[in-house]
Amino acid sequence: MTPVELSRTVLCAVRRAVDAGQLVAPVPERAQVSPPGPGGRGDYATNVALQLARPAGRPPRQVAEILRPHLADAEGVSRVDITGPGFLNITLDGAERERALVAEILRRAERYGFVDEPTGELVRLHTPREVRAVVTGQTVARLLRSQGVLVRTSCEGEPDPAWALSLGAAVDAHGSPGAAAPASAGLRPVPAPEDPTPLGRDAGRWALLHPAAHDRPRIGAEHLAQRESNPLFRVRYAHARARALSRNAAALGFTGAPLQGGGEAGPLLDALAAHPRTLAAAARHRAPDRLARQLVTTADALLAVQHTVLPLGDEKPSAAHRSRLALAEAAGTVLAGGLSLLGIDAPEHL
Repeated sequence: MTPVELSRTVLCAVRRAVDAGQLVAPVPERAQVSPPGPGGRGDYATNVALQLARPAGRPPRQVAEILRPHLADAEGVSRVDITGPGFLNITLDGAERERALVAEILRRAERYGFVDEPTGELVRLHTPREVRAVVTGQTVARLLRSQGVLVRTSCEGEPDPAWALSLGAAVDAHGSPGAAAPASAGLRPVPAPEDPTPLGRDAGRWALLHPAAHDRPRIGAEHLAQRESNPLFRVRYAHARARALSRNAAALGFTGAPLQGGGEAGPLLDALAAHPRTLAAAARHRAPDRLARQLVTTADALLAVQHTVLPLGDEKPSAAHRSRLALAEAAGTVLAGGLSLLGIDAPEHL
C-alpha cells in the first residue's frame, strides 16, 4: 500500500464512519498521508481527524477514535494508534510494509523523502569564511530545500577559489548579511584542522560533513582508503553493488518488482523507512552528519543481505528474487539521493 493507496484507504474509512452515522461531516477529496513526525509511530500518519474536527463539531481526538476501527479493519493495516491531538498513526503488516515502501521509493526516485510543495519559509544561512563552515552551509541549504524551504547562503568573506574547484563549495553571496537579514544560528562548526582540498571533492566533503558540528574533523588519507574501515567507501560500494545487482539480474533475464514476500531484510527496511525522517531532522537541526550516519546504516544493511538477491547456481529466478532485487534497487536509490545532497558522487562501478 503506497501513500496514495493508503490515502484512499483513509478516505474509505471516513466514508464508512459517515455512512454509519457516527460522523456528520463531508468526506474530503484527499487525505494527507506521510511518515510520522516527532512523537509519532508506525509507518505512516494522517491528520484527517484534525481536518474533520471543525465540520464534525467534535474534538480531533474524538474524531480519531471514531475513525480508528474503520481504518484498522482495512486490508494490509496491522495497527492504528492515536498520538498528539488526534493524529492517526498507521502500521502496515510486514509484507505489505515492504511492498509499499519499495514501491514508493522507486516511484519517487532520488526525491524520496523530499517535500513536494514549498513551505513559504525563507532561511538565510550565514557562515564564517572557513572551509568546513562553507561546505556545511551549502549542504544544509540543500537539506532545507529538500524540505520545501527557500534558502540563501552567504559567507563573511569571499571563499577561497580552491574550495569551489576541489570541493564544489559555493555560496550565494559574501560579506555582511546586514542587520535586517535573519541569519541562521548554529552554523559555526569546529573548523577543519588542515586543508581538506588535497582529498578531492568526495573524500574532502565526507571528512567535513560526517562528524557532528561540535566534533573536530579528521583530515587524512583514511577517507581515500578502499576498505571496509572507511564508511564513505562502504556507502559508495553499497550503491555500486545495488547497480551491479540490477545489471546481473538483467543478464539472467529478470527485473525487480516490489512484491510481497521478499523476506528477512528488517534492518534494511527500517533504514529505508527512516530516510524521510532523517532528512527532516538533518534540515531542522542544521546537521548533515545525521544524513551521513544514516547512509552508513543503510549501506551496511544492504551489504548484509546483497548475497541473497540473485539466484545461486542452477536456481531459477523467483518472485522472492524479484522482490529482493527491487529492495536492493530502492536502497541504491536512497544512497544515491543522500550522497547527492551531501555533494558526493555515487559511482555505478567501484
